[in-house]
Amino acid sequence: MTSTVCRSCWAELTETFCDLGLSPMANSYVAPEELGRPEIFYPLHAYVCTDCLLVQLGEFETPEEIFSDYAYYSSYSSSWLEHAREYVEDVTHRFDIDSSTRVVEIASNDGYLLQYFQRDGVAVLGIEPAANVAEVARDKGIDTRVDFFGTKLAEKLVDEGVFADHLIGNNVLAHVPDLNDFVAGMKLLLSPGGRITMEFPHLLRLILHNQFDTIYHEHFSYFSLHSVTQVFERHGLRLFDVEEVSTHGGSLRIYACHAESDRYELTERLDALARKESHFALDRIEGYRDFAVAAARTKRELLSFLISARERGERVIAYGAPAKGNTLLNYCGVGQDLVECTVDRNPHKQGRHLPGTRLQIMDPEHIRTAKPDYVLILPWNLRGEIVRDLEFVGDWNGKFVIPIPHLEILSPEATDQ
Repeated sequence: MTSTVCRSCWAELTETFCDLGLSPMANSYVAPEELGRPEIFYPLHAYVCTDCLLVQLGEFETPEEIFSDYAYYSSYSSSWLEHAREYVEDVTHRFDIDSSTRVVEIASNDGYLLQYFQRDGVAVLGIEPAANVAEVARDKGIDTRVDFFGTKLAEKLVDEGVFADHLIGNNVLAHVPDLNDFVAGMKLLLSPGGRITMEFPHLLRLILHNQFDTIYHEHFSYFSLHSVTQVFERHGLRLFDVEEVSTHGGSLRIYACHAESDRYELTERLDALARKESHFALDRIEGYRDFAVAAARTKRELLSFLISARERGERVIAYGAPAKGNTLLNYCGVGQDLVECTVDRNPHKQGRHLPGTRLQIMDPEHIRTAKPDYVLILPWNLRGEIVRDLEFVGDWNGKFVIPIPHLEILSPEATDQ
């Protein structure tokens, strides 16, 4: 761990939130020719700051090492594309976004969201550090800058006369090791009357629903409304609204503007969510001390099921190769003796192997051929979409296994969630 101080308020970190042992980088997929080489395992130990209550991991590799060549493409999830489309429709109506508005997205990935603004004639700019992913966005005609965001890039853009009237960051805030530099950069880039929307997994949902698998090294921070408000205020930004959204197992979408701006009125939703977090003790250290017990219980449940299935001669194949799945499998010590392989729609992952467990990643059609007794759904936040897509598993009486928040066995007709 490169630092023992909080990345938000710089207080010393002394309180453990959850220790998940040792794990490789969750997105460090292994190519076939690298199977004979060793992997580096790092401590997956989350701390909670006793001053500002930000839950966080240490930085073991730089963002450049993690994100410069990235295997995650947002457009491979149809539900995420629909979420992006609905967001664009909502904010366009709410804030009167038109051709005079400049929309900038930080960590714009493959253009999954900006494409909907662009179709409406809105000027867009994507900022994406992974060159391979940014190239896909550029092929769609979306102006994309390949770079990491912070004060240095913000100052460069401002010098070029580029400001953001509507600044977006979806699932990026958690990936930033230098949190203060990132938020300070947003302050610089935001136009005087502009606004920011950011989405990130909500720490309250992580705790209440035992989502320990969303803890992995590429996620440096885990935010509550309480902790994110403090870092924004430190840099002259104020929150004026918040929404609870269903993505990634339960996320927050915050709305912010310059602290000195009176253009946006505070909504009741901010106070309501602050009261809700206080009810669950997220505004005091006591609310963070029992989480690790639930994670260990789920580990025992999953291992017990997989071992029993193996002893009965039943076959298990995983679905998906998300980072959260790698945390789950490595923490639980699951390997090819219990799960044969996994499948994923992303062709950039197919043919590689999961880090640590070395499960091979295959095309989803392999499930139809192999006819496993159980499909272990690793991206459980997409369970409804996946169960519907794989309803043919019922043809041979196959079932689905959902590991989080607790072990659950589903029949193919269970598509209500």
